[in-house]
Amino acid sequence: MSMVRGGFGGGLTRGADERTQRERNAEAPHIPHLGRRIVALFSPYRGRLAVTAVLVVLSAALGVVPALLVEQVFDLALFPASGSPDIPLLIELVALMIGLFVASAGLNVLQTWLTSSVGNRVTGDLRVRLFRHLQSMELAFFTRTKTGVIQSRLQNDVGGVASVLTNTFTSILGNSVTVVASLVAMVIIDWRLTLVAIVMLPVLVVIQRRVGQVRARIAAQAQESLSTLTAMTQESLSVSGIMLTSSFNRSDYETGRYAEETSRQVSLQIRQAMSGQGFFAVVGVIMSAVPAIIYLLAGVFITGGVDITAGAIVAFTAVQGRLLFPLMALMRVALDVQTSMALFARIFEYLDLTPAIVDSPDAVDVADAPGPVGRIEFRDVSFRYPGAGEDAATLRGVSFVAEPGQHIAFVGSSGAGKTTILYLAPRMYEASSGAVLFAGADVRDLRRASLLEGVGIVSQETYLFHASIRENLLYAKPDASPEEIEHACRGAHIHHVIESFPEGYDTVVGERGYRLSGGEKQRIAIARVLLKNPPVLLLDEATSALDTVSERTVQQALDTAAQGRTTLTIAHRISTIVGADVIHVVEAGRIVESGTHAQLLAAGGAYARLVAHQQETALSAI
Repeated sequence: MSMVRGGFGGGLTRGADERTQRERNAEAPHIPHLGRRIVALFSPYRGRLAVTAVLVVLSAALGVVPALLVEQVFDLALFPASGSPDIPLLIELVALMIGLFVASAGLNVLQTWLTSSVGNRVTGDLRVRLFRHLQSMELAFFTRTKTGVIQSRLQNDVGGVASVLTNTFTSILGNSVTVVASLVAMVIIDWRLTLVAIVMLPVLVVIQRRVGQVRARIAAQAQESLSTLTAMTQESLSVSGIMLTSSFNRSDYETGRYAEETSRQVSLQIRQAMSGQGFFAVVGVIMSAVPAIIYLLAGVFITGGVDITAGAIVAFTAVQGRLLFPLMALMRVALDVQTSMALFARIFEYLDLTPAIVDSPDAVDVADAPGPVGRIEFRDVSFRYPGAGEDAATLRGVSFVAEPGQHIAFVGSSGAGKTTILYLAPRMYEASSGAVLFAGADVRDLRRASLLEGVGIVSQETYLFHASIRENLLYAKPDASPEEIEHACRGAHIHHVIESFPEGYDTVVGERGYRLSGGEKQRIAIARVLLKNPPVLLLDEATSALDTVSERTVQQALDTAAQGRTTLTIAHRISTIVGADVIHVVEAGRIVESGTHAQLLAAGGAYARLVAHQQETALSAI
């Protein structure tokens, strides 16, 4: 079983080691005009962004004002020159401070709502845009790209961008305003104390960075361990994983693996909690000592004749306390921006993929094609997968005609090219040379959506959603009535089986349909195609994985489904295509024989040898 490692794409990974994060960022693809394209994502929300920026500046600036008022509270209200507290002035100043606190809190709430609204809406737009673009990609893209990689782009990378959109912009702006406002306020209060405080800041910054780096390395290990635990859970507790574990009696082994990794996770979490505690203690001491040192220096200045009031000293320490953490956040900004650009680059890399199969500008619907719907013709068709050389062609010069209502079968050894022929018909692959005609028109001149609408496919590996039988059937025709659903299921010889379930058509089939037998799944897939009611039916070894009894039942359903439709069948067992109108024998990408079952047997060629081989295999198995 594979181990999934915590990789790039988790967003601005605050727990990631900075060096590792920078290395991951460097691996991101180069996308021209990336900054301009990122800005364009926000264009529908320009108004909200402008309001957000104003709120961030106001909130950060207001946060410093109460500290300045402290000086007035001490010097003019509590300890005025007259010697007696000025209560009316004190009430006014305190009320003003409380009002500023309330206003700042309200601005923060509104700012959070705006940034969250804009950030998550842009993220949602981006996710849907990427999903829609991936839906337009050709089948070959998915056969050569790992599903996990695609999921990572959609979930991890786009999810990581969410934190960029909701936090980084406001963090940069807010922290910058806070730092500038704090420094200005400190200078206004006393420039000499400001110089002392600024000299001590680098010490705090260096210690804080050291703490962050130590904790980041441990956090990265903990995240990797958590990813491994997640992978174990997905693999071992899936239906397939449980079946594999049970069949080999490896439950204790899997539990041991999980317990061992859990123990490692616990250890890392404890280390993470304890790491840097000594550093934090030092930081705490220094941060606590800074005001004390300020008080000492103020005493020295006063003794030396410098005029410093008690209010100025209290106000200065209050403002100075607001300076460290915004400054630390700004020091992290460079890495945050670099990481966000890398995330966007990975997303735009997929958005820039050009589908190999697109509609031509003057493409028409199948209904407007010149020939009869259901007629399929291959004219000297050859096919090579992208990147394959001339000698690696999957198909070479394939030609045949399927008239409306005919049953055309293809037989041959594995890898001969039969499935490729099947998927070239609805243009799920693009022919490298030659022409594929559907209803008398080249498939490249037809709208792909219209072409796919006229085709129904039943493959060997039936895919059912983790939903009810009814919902799986409605996928073919969302507005189908209960009567239409029942009629399709009767045609697929599955209605009586569904009715025998306690919940009938509302029975949930389970993950990938595991609650049903292979034959039942195939017949539901056939019913789904019947509900779609296409003029062309493509059967890709639809019964090869079934036992003899199930095969016979499913074959009856397929025979019903094929009535009145052009049917192209890839056959694993010769018995299933004996009655086909034409049988094509495919070898090494070429059609080497064609005819009916009787004609091909009489010819004594490749087909006859294939039939003889299957008969010998069947006899030896008895």
